[in-house]
Amino acid sequence: MDSMRRLGNSDIMISPVVMGLWQAGKEMWTGIDDGEIRKSIRAAVDAGINAFDTAEMYGKGHSERTLAAATAGIRDKVVYMTKVFSNHLAYDQVISACDRSLANLKTDRIDLYQIHWPSGSFGSRKVPVEETMRAMNDLKTQGKIRAIGVSNFSRAQIEEAARFGSIDSLQPPYSLFWRQAESDALPYCAANNITALAYSPMAQGILAGRFGADPRFEKGDHRSSHRLFGPEIPPARIPAPSPAPAAPPKYWKTPAP
Repeated sequence: MDSMRRLGNSDIMISPVVMGLWQAGKEMWTGIDDGEIRKSIRAAVDAGINAFDTAEMYGKGHSERTLAAATAGIRDKVVYMTKVFSNHLAYDQVISACDRSLANLKTDRIDLYQIHWPSGSFGSRKVPVEETMRAMNDLKTQGKIRAIGVSNFSRAQIEEAARFGSIDSLQPPYSLFWRQAESDALPYCAANNITALAYSPMAQGILAGRFGADPRFEKGDHRSSHRLFGPEIPPARIPAPSPAPAAPPKYWKTPAP
């Protein structure tokens, strides 16, 4: 894949497309086959994609373990991106979560370690971001992680975290349906050389033309109750020939499924 891009101010170079591995965790999705996921990861590598985004909460580490299995023997050719969840943001919890992810990924370093959601999300205990960042900085000093990122943060939350350490990436929801980041966090990221890593850029399959006006999902698939698949936007799920969308804003860095 052409034109590798620098991740924030780090020395990490990543492909323009990043492969997201939420589905690889299996929880909240149906019809996921481990073997097919592993083959998809290797096909992505063969196509020039070198960066893979996972998280501790994706199937309680199953996604991380699947990534490790798929990239066994080629660790130096790929970039591991994973995340610590909002219920593990106290200092000792961050350290323990990182160690678990290192074990799941069968590696001695995580290239990009991200705060998955701001503290307090989903009813988690509120932890000062200064404490969380102290743990992240210590992990970086120890060589267990190479760069620090955040996910689902607003501009104000990124600014607060950046008071306590270098932030190299933001991962926001971003697609033709989710564009809030354009007026909030993305201008700040552009001004501060923070790489943007979009998640669900294809709106979980809608923009790929995979669904009609009334999609049905198996029990256990979170999309059965997701607002993207609600009655308010059925026309968007009907595929129609159209030109490719205009190029994203110049400050857009690295889209990630």
